[in-house]
Amino acid sequence: MNVEAHTKQIAHQVRNRYLGLCDIIVLAVAAYLSYVLRLEGLDLGIFWPGFLLFMAIVLIVTPMIFWRAGVYSRYWRYASVEELLLLAGAVTASATLVGGITMLGNLFLPGYPAIPRSIPLIFLMLALAATAGPRLAVRLLAGHANRAAANPNTREVRVLIMGAGDAGSMIVRELHNNPQLGMRVVGFLDDDPAKQRVQIRRVSVLGTRHDIGRVVQEQRVGCVIIAMPTAPGKVIREIVSVCEHMGVQTKIIPGIYELLGGTVSVNQLRNVEIEDLLRRETVRTDTAAINALVNGKCVLVTGAGGSIGSELCRQALLCNPRHLILLGHGENSIFEIDNELRRLLAKMGRLAGQGDAPQITALIADIRFADHMRTIFEQHRPEIVFHAAAHKHVPLMELNPAEAITNNVMGTRNLVDASLAAGVEHFVMVSTDKAVNPTSVMGASKRVAELLVRSAAERSGKVYVAVRFGNVLGSRGSVVLTFKQQIASGGPVTVTHPDMVRYFMTIPEAVQLVLQAATLGRGGEIFMLDMGEPVKILDLAHDIIELSGLQVGRDIDVVFTGVRPGEKLFEELFLAEENYEPTRHEKIAIVGNASRIAPPNLDGVTLALEKAAHEHDRNAILSGLRALVPEYQTAAETSNDTGHVARRTGADHVAGPTRSRPARRPISLEVGEKA
Repeated sequence: MNVEAHTKQIAHQVRNRYLGLCDIIVLAVAAYLSYVLRLEGLDLGIFWPGFLLFMAIVLIVTPMIFWRAGVYSRYWRYASVEELLLLAGAVTASATLVGGITMLGNLFLPGYPAIPRSIPLIFLMLALAATAGPRLAVRLLAGHANRAAANPNTREVRVLIMGAGDAGSMIVRELHNNPQLGMRVVGFLDDDPAKQRVQIRRVSVLGTRHDIGRVVQEQRVGCVIIAMPTAPGKVIREIVSVCEHMGVQTKIIPGIYELLGGTVSVNQLRNVEIEDLLRRETVRTDTAAINALVNGKCVLVTGAGGSIGSELCRQALLCNPRHLILLGHGENSIFEIDNELRRLLAKMGRLAGQGDAPQITALIADIRFADHMRTIFEQHRPEIVFHAAAHKHVPLMELNPAEAITNNVMGTRNLVDASLAAGVEHFVMVSTDKAVNPTSVMGASKRVAELLVRSAAERSGKVYVAVRFGNVLGSRGSVVLTFKQQIASGGPVTVTHPDMVRYFMTIPEAVQLVLQAATLGRGGEIFMLDMGEPVKILDLAHDIIELSGLQVGRDIDVVFTGVRPGEKLFEELFLAEENYEPTRHEKIAIVGNASRIAPPNLDGVTLALEKAAHEHDRNAILSGLRALVPEYQTAAETSNDTGHVARRTGADHVAGPTRSRPARRPISLEVGEKA
């Protein structure tokens, strides 16, 4: 404990000692006033002996109950309803016990001084007021001290809070407790009709989100805080758009996946980011089922240093595995996630190697080496494997098809074989929507990996499954990060095609659903996550530019560069031959007939693919992929069949100042619809 924290603890203990001494005085006064009110006079006459005995019992019993109930361990500077309820319960228990003692004394002890039966009830009300008074005074004086300490020269910003729920209420409390921030809350806005024209923490609800413009003008608002952690991106976009039009700054608290059960405080306020505009409705997960799957097990994560792999490690660690193995090829990324998880354990007060804390092992290994994988699995005997390691960049894999095969296909085969040999019960492969009607080597290689996992499940009867989903925001190489880097360097922002659309999820949301899908698997399923509505990449570029405080055309240009090799204008979620079935989770579906699509010659063609990859024979690789994935078409074939060619894009076309922003429109994809 540092010196500052130790000093605060001592000051806290001293304050509670003062409150304890104050309790002795006010309880004695409350006992006396109980008799005064009962007898309607200051002179107690023949009741003096009974009063002295009653007061003695009160002064012995009440402090003991306060101590046992934790009243003296609370920090009354930040007292809330919880502390007042605790105090009320302790006073009630004390008055009840004192009343019981006096009643038993009256009944069974000869010569016991008479104590009127109504005295304990009167004492209860007076004692509650008497003990609560000094504590509320501490709370009020602390607030006054905070306001007095605020810099009078700080320019006060008038704040409007969007959302009058728990998060909004806590933000008001935090701002009231931190006047040095110079932010004064002038009102709430909330769409709930029941909250209209009411006050929350002495702050009025002034209307709904549709009244932002009016309230901003009437109240001279300088900042709008969006306190809606579960609101979908559509609502956030609407609020931000109005605030931008009004010239008002916007702040936001993190979404539910960022909070992960934490409390909301003013320290978590941040600027609105693109993830907020694309936020989807909160996904309910069966945390009990996920904990039951992972708790006490040995869990191995491949690609543990990557975006999805590292988040899998974080969330798996919270489920208390016996042993968490971080396997990856890049030493720097594994080093970073290993240190991060150990810091997380330390923060949780559970250092590795102590008690039942999870053991963490970091391994640098390449999944393309089958012998190394078998050795690792024989040594550590994992019970659950999450396979997130993969080459995922479409244009790069078009240029390096052998790498896609050796890593995505052969690496998956090596892991599946090692898992079967080691008796792994649960194997979950992270796949992609690019495996559906693939036009890229990367997508086709992931489709073959799905077939390998399905084949292993069929042979073993074990829970080996694959989970498909689309792009994740903030992942390495993400278009969002690319746009931010381009803006930071002064532009232009490059978009391949004005009609390019993609599905997006946040990394924590995707991982939550991957873990959930693992609990639903029975063996051989391919799960597809509900990706919501696709997003136009051009809209995404405009949003990021505007959130950076810039304007398209005036500050930053948008340049169309042409569809890259292997890319489609939009991704599909299901093959034409596949049907899908719902699961008990509303956001996860099963590709029902995926097993019947697997070719009978899977092993033979896979070996031929491996040979072609080792020889860097591009034509043989493409032929092997077509043999296993008949729907696979190269970029040239797709251009000839569908007309979605790069030349339609008009390479190096610039979206200049006169270009109007295209309206957002949801794009509905029917099952099997071709790009």
